[in-house]
Amino acid sequence: MNILAVDDERLALDSILSKLREVDPAFSVRGFLSPNDALEDIYNGFRPDVAFLDIEMYDLNGIEVALELKKVFPRVNIIFVTGFSEYAQDAFALHASGYLTKPVRVERIREELENLRHPLQRVEHHIRVQTFGYFEIFVDDVPVQFQRSRTKELLAYLVDRRGASSSTAELAAVLWEDRKYNRSLQNQLQVHVSDLIRSLKNVKAEEIICKKRNSIAVDVTSFDCDYYRFLNGDTTAINAFTGEYMANYSWAELTTGQLFKAK
Repeated sequence: MNILAVDDERLALDSILSKLREVDPAFSVRGFLSPNDALEDIYNGFRPDVAFLDIEMYDLNGIEVALELKKVFPRVNIIFVTGFSEYAQDAFALHASGYLTKPVRVERIREELENLRHPLQRVEHHIRVQTFGYFEIFVDDVPVQFQRSRTKELLAYLVDRRGASSSTAELAAVLWEDRKYNRSLQNQLQVHVSDLIRSLKNVKAEEIICKKRNSIAVDVTSFDCDYYRFLNGDTTAINAFTGEYMANYSWAELTTGQLFKAK
């Protein structure tokens, strides 16, 4: 379950994040002191199932944040958290899933998550990444299509990094070896990052991307990959490697050499 928590008071935010992890350590939880930072994370690709929103905040209040969230994800479950009961009517006018008053107790959080307005009904998709030979990514054995070749190369490089984060400057140096890194190139890279997230969303595979403000990585636990299985000693993957690794990309030659040595 992906959970967003927003509260502009540090102690209150830390408290609810701690209690959410107590309910289930497997939750993917992101917390923000700034409502605008939370919305930016949403626009950059994070897809929350549930959002815990403080109502009284500076910049944007919780009601305003909820309205913006519902524009992007109409079925997101909004749970308002506040120290004041007079906001209940406004909250439920937005068809909120729940309403908690501070101090929040673990039992109440658990109750709200067990009785969501929009219960989670995720369809699991099998995502497979092929690196031996030419790079491809498949969802339910159907290859994912990308509008831009560099978008596909961007994903390939992130897979090669095996979950390590890459900065925008690093990615630009890989994708455009002969160009100086400047604002124009930075903007061009952001176009490809947005294209990558959009292409994966179209096939419901966006969970493989971990996007932060100035860096991006893949979640190596969210897909099957011949390269990763090779490194884990899988005999089938080792036998499948015949000398070619992401043959479309010159920067992959270093990894190819390492695979030769390991085989």
